[in-house]
Amino acid sequence: MLRIVSCGKSLVFGFFMMTLTPNLAESAEPIRYLLRFSAPQTHYVEVEARVPVQGSSEIELMMAVWTPGSYLVREYARHLEEIQATGPDSKALELSKVRKNRWRVKTGGAAEIKVAYRVYGRAMSVQGNGVDGSFALLNGAATFLTLAGSEPRPHEVALVLPPEWRTSVTGLPEAPGRKPHHYLAADFDTLVDSPIYAGNPAIYEFQVDGVPHYLVNEGEGGLWDGPRSARDVEAIVRAQKTFWGFLPYEKYVFFNLLTESGGGLEHKNSTVLMTSRWATRTRSSYLGWLNLVSHEFFHTWNVKRLRPAELGPFDYENEVYTPSLWVAEGITSYYDRLLVRRAGLCTVEEYLAGDPPSPGSDADKSTGDIERLQTTPGRLVQPLEASSFEAWIKLYRKDENTPNTGISYYVKGAVVAFLLDARIRRATSGKKNLDDVMRLAYERYSGPRGFTAPQFRATVQEVAGVDLSSWFRKVLETTEELDYTEALDWLGLRFAKDEKKNKDANKPPKAWLGLLTKNEEGRLMVNQVKRGTPGFEAGFNVGDEILAIGDDRVHADQWSRRMECFQPGEKVSFLISRRDRLQRLEACFGQDPPRQWVLEANPEATDAQKAQRKAWIGG
Repeated sequence: MLRIVSCGKSLVFGFFMMTLTPNLAESAEPIRYLLRFSAPQTHYVEVEARVPVQGSSEIELMMAVWTPGSYLVREYARHLEEIQATGPDSKALELSKVRKNRWRVKTGGAAEIKVAYRVYGRAMSVQGNGVDGSFALLNGAATFLTLAGSEPRPHEVALVLPPEWRTSVTGLPEAPGRKPHHYLAADFDTLVDSPIYAGNPAIYEFQVDGVPHYLVNEGEGGLWDGPRSARDVEAIVRAQKTFWGFLPYEKYVFFNLLTESGGGLEHKNSTVLMTSRWATRTRSSYLGWLNLVSHEFFHTWNVKRLRPAELGPFDYENEVYTPSLWVAEGITSYYDRLLVRRAGLCTVEEYLAGDPPSPGSDADKSTGDIERLQTTPGRLVQPLEASSFEAWIKLYRKDENTPNTGISYYVKGAVVAFLLDARIRRATSGKKNLDDVMRLAYERYSGPRGFTAPQFRATVQEVAGVDLSSWFRKVLETTEELDYTEALDWLGLRFAKDEKKNKDANKPPKAWLGLLTKNEEGRLMVNQVKRGTPGFEAGFNVGDEILAIGDDRVHADQWSRRMECFQPGEKVSFLISRRDRLQRLEACFGQDPPRQWVLEANPEATDAQKAQRKAWIGG
C-alpha cells in the first residue's frame, strides 16, 4: 500500500536505521563531520571534520578523484576551498598540499585535529554536488576528505540545516543517540556510496515483502504526478524481486530530483535520478524515466553486489580498468526496458520500438539499441571489451569524432545480451535463458570476490550447455558485424520496413548529406559528421557554419526545407565559415538511408515462435 509521508524531522529519521557492522564500528575512532549550509543560495556547503590522529606527528588527507559507477576522473578537489587545520588549542597547524587531491598536516602530536573547508556545488549531476536555496544533494566522493592509507573506520555525519529546510534523507543509518540529521557510515566506502539529500521533498513509502522503499521527489512543482510514479516504481521493484528472487537490503531510497537535468547513478541501497518535472505529462518522456528507474535499480544486484573483480576494493585515486563493463552496464541496459515490460508498464510494441527520444533531441522516433549500434560507424573500429577498458578516456570524454571511432558498452553490451539470451534459449530448447545466468553468477561471485571475464563466460556456457568460446571472441574482441538471424528466428521477430519511406514512395527521394545540424542563435552549425556519409566525404567539420548553398543564403530554420529542393546525385557548392574564414566545399548529395534496424513482431511467426516470444517478453 502506497503511503505519502510527511516531511517532519522525527518521522523521516526513523526510516534509515540499519545494523552497523560491529567489528568496523569498534576497530577505530570515527572521523566526525559537521555540515553547514550558511548561505545555500551561494552553492556552498561548509565542512568541519574532526580527525583522530592518535599522536602521529603528521598525517595525509585524501579526496576521491572519481566515484564508483561513473568511470571518469572528475577531480573533485577542484571544488574545495579555504582548507585549514587546527589543533585542540584552536591554533593553526601547518598544512600543505602535496598532490592534486592530498594534503599533509603536521599535527604536533595531537590526538585529534579539526579540518575545515568549503565545497562548491552547483552542477545538477548525479555524480557531484548540487546546493541551492531550496535543497542540497551531496555525494560522498565530492564532499568528504578522509585519512589516506588508514585502516577502515566509521565516519559520522551531522547536518545543520537552514531554518526553512525540514528534512534530510540518506541510506545511512542514524548515529547512536538518534539526534536529528546525524548519521553513521561503517567505513569510507559506505560513506561514498550513500548520497545525502536535505530540503523539503515529497516522500512516498511502499513496502515489498515487508521491506520499506521510499521515493523522494524533489521539485514536483504541481506538474509531476507523484502517486502515479510511486505506484509504478513499486511495480518495477516487484518485477525485479521476482527476477532475482530476493531483495538484498533492509530498505531502499529512490532520490528523484526534478531539476530539468538527466542521468542516474546507482548505490547499494539507494539511487539518484534526475529528470524533468514535466516527464509524467507525456507517454514517451515518462517511459524514458521508468527505463531509468529500472536500469539503476537493477544495479542493486548487478554491479553493487555482483561486480567485475577489478572494481574492488576501490581505489579512489586512480583509474580502475576492466573489460567487463559490458556485463555491468550492457546487460543492465538490456534488462531495464525488458523489466519495465515484464512489470506491465509498457506494451510489447513500445518495448520493441526502443527508447523514447530524449526531451529536446532532434529525434522524432524511439530508437532501439540495435539501430543505435548499426548506425554508428565506430562499431567497425572499437571492440566491445576495448570500449569497456577505455571508458576512462573515451566513453566519458566524447568529442565530434566519437561516433566514428568508438561504441558504447551500454549499447553494444545490451545488443550482445539480447543475442546471448536468444542463443541460450535456443540451445536449451527454452529451458534456460540469460536470467538463469545472472542468478547463477550472483550466487557464485557476488560479494567481495567479484568475477573475472573468463569466469563470467564459463558461467554462461555452463547454463547454455554449449561451447560459446568462438562466439564470445567474435562479439567481445573483434569488430565483426553481429548476426541477428538466430535471435530473430527464435523469438519470432523481424526488422520492420521503413513506414515513412513506404508512405512517401510516390514522392521523389530527398537529398541527404548525413550531417547533424543545430540552430545556434540563428546560425546553422554542423553538430556531427559521421564517417561514410556524403558530408564526411565533402570535408564538413563539426563547428562549421553553413552560410549558403551555391550562391543563395540558407538560414538555420531553412535547412530541412532546402534539402527537399535537391535530388540525390546532385553536386552542389556550399559556402561555409570555418574559424571565421570563408571557404567553399563541393558535395554530392546522397539518398537518406531507410530505417532498417527497428524490431517488430513477425506477423508470419509460427505458433512455436509466438510461444517463445511470449516466454521472453510476456503477452
